[in-house]
Parts: sequence; structure tokens; C-alpha cells
Amino acid sequence: MSEKNKIMLRGNDAVIYGALLAGCDCFFGYPITPANEIAHSAAALFPMLGRVFLQAESEIAAINMVLGASSAGRRSITASSGLGISLKQEGVSYLATMDLPAVIVDIMRGGPGLGNLGPEQGDYNQVVKGGGHGNYRCIVLAPNSPQEMCTLTMKAFELADKYRTPVYVLADALIGQMIESVSLPEPVDKKPIPDWATAGTAKYRKNFITSIYLDYDDLEQVNIKLQDKYQTIKDNEQLCESYMTDDAETVIICYGIVSRIAKSAVNMLREKGCKAGLLRPMTLFPYPVDEIRRLEKKISSFLCIELSNGQMLDDVRLSMKSRIPLHFYSRMGGNLPTEQDIIKKYLSVQDKKND
Repeated sequence: MSEKNKIMLRGNDAVIYGALLAGCDCFFGYPITPANEIAHSAAALFPMLGRVFLQAESEIAAINMVLGASSAGRRSITASSGLGISLKQEGVSYLATMDLPAVIVDIMRGGPGLGNLGPEQGDYNQVVKGGGHGNYRCIVLAPNSPQEMCTLTMKAFELADKYRTPVYVLADALIGQMIESVSLPEPVDKKPIPDWATAGTAKYRKNFITSIYLDYDDLEQVNIKLQDKYQTIKDNEQLCESYMTDDAETVIICYGIVSRIAKSAVNMLREKGCKAGLLRPMTLFPYPVDEIRRLEKKISSFLCIELSNGQMLDDVRLSMKSRIPLHFYSRMGGNLPTEQDIIKKYLSVQDKKND
């Protein structure tokens, strides 16, 4: 990435630049705030570059258009927020069962229900744990900047093709709306239509893709194959950022916009002589279990901070092998913690340790 390729982009717009640079052929979507700029950019740029943009009649239609295009071997993307992601879940389950690559962007807003347009992380369980029916998972990438909205969208297409699976890019509303300088990567080479596709020509005529298996043993084998795939993903695709953890006593775990606030808080705590560190998961599935287990051998406690009721906290707890304390702090409803909030919570954790 060179200086000449720098451009000021909103996080949502950066998604579309990343998709186009990754060779994405099709965007199918339906309007919803705070993700609308993704569709706006796609509407402007996809046709300009000879790609397909289509505003579907609903979120359900959009995800099924993605399914159809992916079946034909085309790189496809859709985007929404929590309410729309809820409606897409049946189609996502089909994609996973049919071994179809696709990229789905979720710009999280406050909930439950209609909620509001503020930043939240309450879609974690919906996206990371599956959301739809059946024994499936999706790879989930968690950017914390417009730069990563671009590069991790490109990464999402790479992983989707590698494992033939749907991949989410999961970001809160502030990351989607934030405007920063983005260094655009070089475009990837255009991918040929894969051999497994149902592309409608004689070459692909014998291919067959389905998600229905009426024989119990056949469906069990599909499930076993999927679980083997997910284990391979767990073993090979964990991503995270560790900051000031080499000598840390307590490590803060958070992602998205919270990780940016927490990094500032860690710097301020270090100025006070506190040995604070930060672990930022960049993949929420697979969760960075290996790094958590490495850190817990040498620190005294973890502090998990979220914009939810503790949905990620369960994954931190499941990752830990030791019995060191795991503390929790959150805001909800579109509210954000400040650096001072995090510092106050961190110091209270230290006070408990010293009691």
C-alpha cells in the first residue's frame, strides 16, 4: 500500500472499496441505518466497474440473491444491520450447509427491537454463534477502523473462498460512520469460476448444490464435515492484536470502537505506573483462544469490556484454562464508555486484587 493510494473514506464506504479490490462481482442489499452508505457506494461504483448492483425487495430476497450468485461462482456481498441480519438468517444457514462462499456485513446498532441508531455490540451472539437453524458457524472478522473495514473485507473474501463458507464483517455503528484516511491495497487477480459452481454451461452441468438431505445418515455426514471444517478454521485462522501485554498484570479484552477507547485508557494507565495491557480479537470466530491461554499464564486478571450484556464474555471464559479473575464492564443502548470509565473500572479491579 503506497501513499498515493490514500483516500479519506467512511468505514461503510471502505467496505465497498475492499469488496471491489477483492474482485467482488455482485452486491445485493436492502436499506437500513446505520449501514446505508454501503449500499450507496455499491450503487455508484459497482455498475461503473461493470459489476452487478441490485436493491432487493427485502432482506430475505437479498440473501437469497447472494446464494444464487454464489452458486454460480460469483463473488457476492450483502450488508445490513441487526434487524436485517435477523431476516437473513435462514439464507445464511443455507449458504453454510451448501458450502457456498459469501460476505455479509453487519453494522450493529442499538437493540433489541427497533432500538436506536447508536453503536452497540448486541449482535455478537446472533452472528458469532450462528443465528439461524442447525449446527453451523460463520467466520467473523471484527474491524476497528475504516482501514480495516477495507482490508478485512478483502480478507473476508479470501477466507470465504478458501473454506467455502459465509464470512461476516461485524462492526459497530461508530466504526461504520467514522471517516479516516485509508490506504487502498492492490487489487487481487480476478478469480475464475470454480469447478464446483452451477454456472449454467456444459462444463458445470453435472454439478449439484443442495441443503436438503432426507436420509438421516446423509445429513449427519454433512454435519460432521462442517464440524471438521470449523475445527480447521479454529486451528489456523485466529487473529488478534496484543498491545502492551508483555509485562501486563491485567489485560483488557475488547473489540470494535471499544478497543480504540481502551487503547487510549491503557496509555493513560501506563502513565500512572499501572501495568495495563490490551487484547483485541480481530476474529470473533475463530476466537483467539491461543493468545488468551498464552496470556493467562503470566497475568493476574482479565477485564472484558463490551457494548452488550456480556455476550463476548462467555467466549473469554470458555477460552480460559486457569482460574484467574475475569472482570466485566459494559455500556448498552448506544452509550459508550469513556477512557475515564475504563480507568476507574481498571483501578477498582486492582483494588480488589490487593484486598
